Amino acid sequence: MSMSRRTRKLLTTSAALILSAAGAGLTAPANAAPTVPATAPSTVREARAAGFNASGVWTIYQSNATVRIDLRQDGNGNLFGSTSSGNTVGTVQEGSVTGNDIYFIVQWNHGPRGRYTGSLGPDRRLSGITVDLNNPSSQATWRSDRTF
Repeated sequence: MSMSRRTRKLLTTSAALILSAAGAGLTAPANAAPTVPATAPSTVREARAAGFNASGVWTIYQSNATVRIDLRQDGNGNLFGSTSSGNTVGTVQEGSVTGNDIYFIVQWNHGPRGRYTGSLGPDRRLSGITVDLNNPSSQATWRSDRTF
């Protein structure tokens, strides 16, 4: 049983449209192994390179304080350093830069633990939110004084 010329043309046109809309991924045989490696999301996150270097001494203008930051960033994007605000000092317990995002946790000498999360904006400044991990209802917005 042969197909009519019109049916063949319709099927060929339909297949071309489906492939162009869906991409070349549909051209593999149905029984072929997937070409995308099955990687855990955490592994993918760790493999994403830092998009900027946050090392150095800079200032965070919070909605409730001004904080001096002194950070070092290693080749994997991990952050280390210290902070101060007036007579209060803190130590960066953990932190990292991943892509255009930054986070770090500061243990302040007077008790609070602040988690700072933010991202690099189009103006190349960091901005975000800080939360007191001991009192999550205590939050403030922040932005960096310098560009990255």
